[in-house]
Amino acid sequence: MKIAEKHVVTINYTLKDNDDNIIDKSDDGSFCYLHGANNIIPGLENALAGKSSGEDISVTIVPEEGYGTRDDAKIQAVPREAFPPDQTLEPGMQFHAEGPEGQAVMVTIATVENDTVTVDGNHPLAGVTLNFDVTIADIREASAEELEHGHVHGPNGHHHD
Repeated sequence: MKIAEKHVVTINYTLKDNDDNIIDKSDDGSFCYLHGANNIIPGLENALAGKSSGEDISVTIVPEEGYGTRDDAKIQAVPREAFPPDQTLEPGMQFHAEGPEGQAVMVTIATVENDTVTVDGNHPLAGVTLNFDVTIADIREASAEELEHGHVHGPNGHHHD
């Protein structure tokens, strides 16, 4: 079976940046996604299309096909009062915030200076070239429920809260 839309694909992978630093790794057969449902970054999904179980691939994904380019408009200074008063704030901490259209966005604290906190709404990997080494462990047809929900369910089904 080859990877195509409406297939559940299990992969093992190592993700590195251009300096050969490991960013992420999954080598226990637990990473599954529904192909064609935008569950993974576009560049990786495109590179996996048409591949077969057991194949190994190495692929470099440019930011535009990964987590996007960095957007300085997503960096802003906010007053310290916007955060819980008892919360210790440190660079690297992440919080949910409300975006311009009321949508939930994840922001990362860049700096904390006196009464001002600079937050960055870019994905932490925005602007980063991604280098994947992937082994395709398994491919199967998605269930009707997985297709309806747009994501993979575990071996005992899936229960939404």
